[in-house]
Amino acid sequence: MEGVISLGVGEPDFVTPWNTREAAISSLERGYTAYTSNSGLYELREEICKYLDSSFQISYEPDKEVVVTVGASEGIDLALRAILDPGDEVLVVEPCYVSYDPVVRLAGGVPVAVQTTLEQQFKLTPEQVEAKITDRTKAIIFCFPNNPTGSIMTREELAALAAVFARHDLVVISDEIYAELTYDTNHTSLASLPGMKERTILLSGFSKAFAMTGWRIGYATGPEDIIQAMVKIHQYTMLCAPIMGQIAALESLRHGMEAKERMIESYRQRRNYVVKSFEQIGLSCHKPEGAFYAFPSIASTGMPAEEFAEKLILEQKVAVVPGHVFGDGGAQHIRCSYATSLENLEIAIDRMDSFLRAQK
Repeated sequence: MEGVISLGVGEPDFVTPWNTREAAISSLERGYTAYTSNSGLYELREEICKYLDSSFQISYEPDKEVVVTVGASEGIDLALRAILDPGDEVLVVEPCYVSYDPVVRLAGGVPVAVQTTLEQQFKLTPEQVEAKITDRTKAIIFCFPNNPTGSIMTREELAALAAVFARHDLVVISDEIYAELTYDTNHTSLASLPGMKERTILLSGFSKAFAMTGWRIGYATGPEDIIQAMVKIHQYTMLCAPIMGQIAALESLRHGMEAKERMIESYRQRRNYVVKSFEQIGLSCHKPEGAFYAFPSIASTGMPAEEFAEKLILEQKVAVVPGHVFGDGGAQHIRCSYATSLENLEIAIDRMDSFLRAQK
């Protein structure tokens, strides 16, 4: 459809910074086109460990506790296949990234939804976890900063959850792909809390904060026995991540922090604009503290999210994602990515305002 403003795809509108692209080009010119270690380039794993230590105060061994994956999405699949036996239950904290539920099922597990709500700012509470645990519960998977809500968990909130995870001996899959994208407080990694590194699989990558979505470079860190089990699956299904992408990721970690900070500041400005604008046009909107999504409520319109999204694109050419695809808790919401230019956001808000006025 011509002329659509898309707030749908969770992808930075920035091109990968030039120095990162140049590093990949140079690697090709120098003939670096072969396989790497199944676990990934040692230099990259070493740099990942340095980065996690300096940024989030977690210490890992590059030769034992890190695997470079084809995006964080492969890491989700590897982690679940490595830890699950048929019939094991996995608590899936919703609203959430759309792949969690199906990938649990593909690994032979049983997903059990744990719904967070707008009233609790889409945060997870110990009581919610306790209420869903059975003798079949093996693990829990969640993403903070959250896709689609932009919610975060503070250190104190994570500490309260950590006590529950330890008491029930849960493996925790912590998807932290948006860790760098926080606006009002610094990210706390669950694995940095006492006793949590031993039971946490930390997933992250370069797609969001470093504008490298198409490069497909992610990583997983965690206990040696689990990471090495993930490597076994990885080596038979993927072999290794592309060497050119790994070299580019290495350049991002070594010389990409200034560009990353500029992108984050731009997202902060857009976040402030869209939250204020949604309120002005009559859509109440939880203020996202991380990631680059707004998750406004459309309850006041009386329309189901899918109907709202379909009418909006057909009548006003604005694409959003209906919230129910992220779990039942999103049924009265839409996800709007503000990883697009302020100019596009202004046009989209004007069109959405016209759309809402026409429904009255």
